[in-house]
Amino acid sequence: MDTETSTAPLQDLEPAAKQIAGMLDGVDDASLSAPTPCPGVTVGALLAHLGGLAVAFRDAAHKEIGPTTGTAPEVADMVLEADWRSTLPRSLDEMVAAWRSPDAWQGMTQAGSVDLPGEVAGMVALNELVLHGWDLARSTGQPFRAEEPHLHSTLALLADLGDNPPATSPFGPPVPVPDRAPLLDRAVARSGRRPDWQPGD
Repeated sequence: MDTETSTAPLQDLEPAAKQIAGMLDGVDDASLSAPTPCPGVTVGALLAHLGGLAVAFRDAAHKEIGPTTGTAPEVADMVLEADWRSTLPRSLDEMVAAWRSPDAWQGMTQAGSVDLPGEVAGMVALNELVLHGWDLARSTGQPFRAEEPHLHSTLALLADLGDNPPATSPFGPPVPVPDRAPLLDRAVARSGRRPDWQPGD
């Protein structure tokens, strides 16, 4: 068996996290109250959620079970910290570093008050970064691209929910898109978002 391959992390979260960090300078204070593709969630609440999930999934990777991993987020009600422009990039970097350890992907952990295998938690963390990165880009008029392997992971994770996600799921029913739609559009649509969403819709 190839030891190096068998102990490597399943995915590197850095490209998705760096994409988000790179968009922060394009978010002015006036846009914090603007809507996002997530119903009832403002740009400010989305950024607060990203900060919270970065810390939660960092701790989930380290198997540090506690308040950060044991709380289900209420995204629309989250309040953005005053120093988010400095704390969010740092939290994202810490999250990326934590999931670079092969141990993070093994055993059991917890995130959002749900106990789950480390491998699944890592995929959920990546999914959060990809979809909320797209949310932030679309809400603030910035370009967005995602790594092809990340999009395939997102599609696979969301496909497990089926066409009628449970009421407790943060995702809505898939939005129909053509079979030949770009991979990003298919991943976004599978989460219940409209790939053509624009502010004001």
